[in-house]
Amino acid sequence: MNLNQTAALSCKLTTPELQRRKKTVILNLKQHLLEKLELANGYSYRFAGSDLMIDLVIDFVKTERLCCDFFHFNMAISNDDALWLTITGPEGAKNFIDTELEL
Repeated sequence: MNLNQTAALSCKLTTPELQRRKKTVILNLKQHLLEKLELANGYSYRFAGSDLMIDLVIDFVKTERLCCDFFHFNMAISNDDALWLTITGPEGAKNFIDTELEL
């Protein structure tokens, strides 16, 4: 990864904002996480397919896409009521998920 790619992979939230978000929205997702699958360029997360979880995941994605516009989000709800959220991105995005989102 070169310097330009590193600069592009930065959160637009200030540190206090990010810390508050980690304590609320991201922590809430972690508490409801049922399964985590590692991908080459990100992760897939399984949650219960309830309306509450759908709303929580959508709220998370709505904010993350603005502050971390290098992420690619996919959400799928299967017939067995499982909700899958996949977060991928360019080189370095997976490490960013690990270190910054801690998800």
